[in-house]
Amino acid sequence: MSDTFKTIARFQYSTEAQIIKGRLEADGIQVFLSDNFTIDTDPLVSNAIGGVKLKVLAKDAMEAQHILESISKYSLDDDGNTIHCPNCNSEKIELFSTIKGFKSFFGFIFGVLFGTLPISAKHKYKCETCETEFEIK
Repeated sequence: MSDTFKTIARFQYSTEAQIIKGRLEADGIQVFLSDNFTIDTDPLVSNAIGGVKLKVLAKDAMEAQHILESISKYSLDDDGNTIHCPNCNSEKIELFSTIKGFKSFFGFIFGVLFGTLPISAKHKYKCETCETEFEIK
């Protein structure tokens, strides 16, 4: 049983999995990634094959799961403090990019036509609890 790997998480892209892999390895847990090279070659197949699988030895699965749960998935400010919603004071805040506005829309169209990265994208925060969108100055 000690040589059996167990999948404890799945990720859309290998970069997300690599970050968590580094965290688990720093705590002495042996980690194996599955399908990461396939998805790095063609990211569009990620959903079809179930994403990048993060696997650990079965004997370390509970400890690894505990470490995963301790990692915050919500946004922090530049000082490392949790961001609070201005409407409901929730800490469940996620960062997202938007192309609202003429400048952002023009940048998006330019990027699509010429195969470049978006020139102008606006970053906002969104509260998972009350759906309020806001910016931090």
